[in-house]
Amino acid sequence: MKVIDKIVEAASSDKTVFSFEFFPPKTDDGVDNLFDRMERMVSHNPTFCDITWGAGGSTADLTLEIANRMQNIVCVETMMHLTCTNMPLDKIDHALETIKGYGIQNVLALRGDPPHGQDKFVQIQDGFACALDLVKHMRANYGDYFGITVAGYPEAHPDAIGPNGLASKEDYESDLLYLKSKVDAGADLIVTQLFYDIDIFFKFVDDCRQIGITCPIVPGIMPINNYKGFLRMTGFCKTKIPDEVTAALEPIKDNEEAVKNYGIHLATETCKKILAHGIKTLHLYTLNMEKSALAILLNLGLIEEQKIYRSLPWRRPTNVFRVKEDVRPIFWANRPKSYITRTTGWDQYPHGRWSDSVNPSYGALTEHQFMRPRARDKKLKEEWVVPLNGIQDIQEKFRTYYRGELKSSPWSELDGLQPGTQIISEQLGSINLKGFLTINSQPAVNGEKSDSQTVGWGGPGGFVYQKAYLEFFCSKEKLNALVDKCQCFSSITYVAVNKEGSLISNVGSADVNAVTWGVFPAKEIIQPTVVDPASFMVWKDEAFEIWSAAWANLYSEGDPSRKLLEQVQSSYYLVSLVDNDYIQGDIFAIFSDL
Repeated sequence: MKVIDKIVEAASSDKTVFSFEFFPPKTDDGVDNLFDRMERMVSHNPTFCDITWGAGGSTADLTLEIANRMQNIVCVETMMHLTCTNMPLDKIDHALETIKGYGIQNVLALRGDPPHGQDKFVQIQDGFACALDLVKHMRANYGDYFGITVAGYPEAHPDAIGPNGLASKEDYESDLLYLKSKVDAGADLIVTQLFYDIDIFFKFVDDCRQIGITCPIVPGIMPINNYKGFLRMTGFCKTKIPDEVTAALEPIKDNEEAVKNYGIHLATETCKKILAHGIKTLHLYTLNMEKSALAILLNLGLIEEQKIYRSLPWRRPTNVFRVKEDVRPIFWANRPKSYITRTTGWDQYPHGRWSDSVNPSYGALTEHQFMRPRARDKKLKEEWVVPLNGIQDIQEKFRTYYRGELKSSPWSELDGLQPGTQIISEQLGSINLKGFLTINSQPAVNGEKSDSQTVGWGGPGGFVYQKAYLEFFCSKEKLNALVDKCQCFSSITYVAVNKEGSLISNVGSADVNAVTWGVFPAKEIIQPTVVDPASFMVWKDEAFEIWSAAWANLYSEGDPSRKLLEQVQSSYYLVSLVDNDYIQGDIFAIFSDL
């Protein structure tokens, strides 16, 4: 979706919205850390996030990769910066075609800074001279597909600012007219350069309106995180520092914590004045740091620390191809990134009801599904690589996880137990000690308010429902006992399969079972999660492979613990169990005598 459409929609309901900017880190560890922060920040539902394009196109490939992951894995509306520096036309079109293929619709069109070691921007052969050229090219060749944002400079572009720190009246007015030409050429949104003098920003907005610029103007807010970085950034951008800011920073400049706290206070007060002025959009330059940005939003009452809004039980990618997707199999609940990569390229995504799952084929299982950030890999090794002398040690490891003592699981991309799982963690711990090694679950829910912090989704005003669900590995002996017991529980349905594909089930292969649904005012019933036997047969390959790829392989060759895990992998069954009585049922009762 275009950012401009989201901002216009928010404005129609007088809603205040915010967004974050990030830049590509220089190391692989830095990229991993960025995505960890980004996941946490995106949970607060920014309108969009943008990713910068390195000076001289130095991070072009990395920026494209990060933008793709932001849009399709982190699932946040993504705006990618694109500059003219060192970018001939074929590279510009390659970048635009690439992100179009990713389903990204938003670009911040910039001239760009001079390449490293140069003082002035130089147009290269077959390249563009300025952002205006880029805007014209995008509109001429890509029509209305892209939402185009451009930069606005409240104090004029740094190139127009003289040694006295000011732009002449003529240069300032010329810069404004150039900004209008970018908007007239097809830009539909302006995001401003950082500023610390609020009066300069307000004058800039008024001056834009006076010359006929009518599109939204989003203020760019950069919190002060440390004194030297603040001087470096304001010096580079030639940003005016008000005397009162200098006076406040001078006595605390060597106290980093005090500087950061002042930065949060200053940005909060600035944003309050902006909102009071009737401007309901804020763009935070995070410098890849989360604490200051989130503290400002908390101070403004725009987010609540413990209250995370979910439009669905899972987060949908924001690309144009999946915009209507609202149904998924439950099996990938703890591995949403894997599900997204395995369903990329489907011609259409389920909407309203789960359709014929045989029609779109899942992507093949590859090493990509088992790649982990270094930090998560380290955590798995710390928590799961212990001597395993028998199946009881494996059962104890699972029980420890469900007691909340471990923050990682080989079968989960998420951190620790999710809120819904915590409701039944004690029961889960008990059945794991009995040999039912659980990897996915949800409690029964009968008409809980949709803004519940544990099981809610879809926003306030509705009610959500769930059938109790368990997914676990167990031995053939225990499975046989479970199947016998199910004859006394008419509300229980199950599908079980081993690594080789031997199937035991009391439902048909095409019997899709809705296990989560919601009822909301003036809407049809939303049914976002299903148990689908056909998809379960696809998922089982991944679930079994995790025994080796994500756990056993952490041990050295020949280690007895590794051999034990491989034996479990080859001999156990994966079981999907649903209690269809979500009102009075007790899914754990079936395990009482096992």
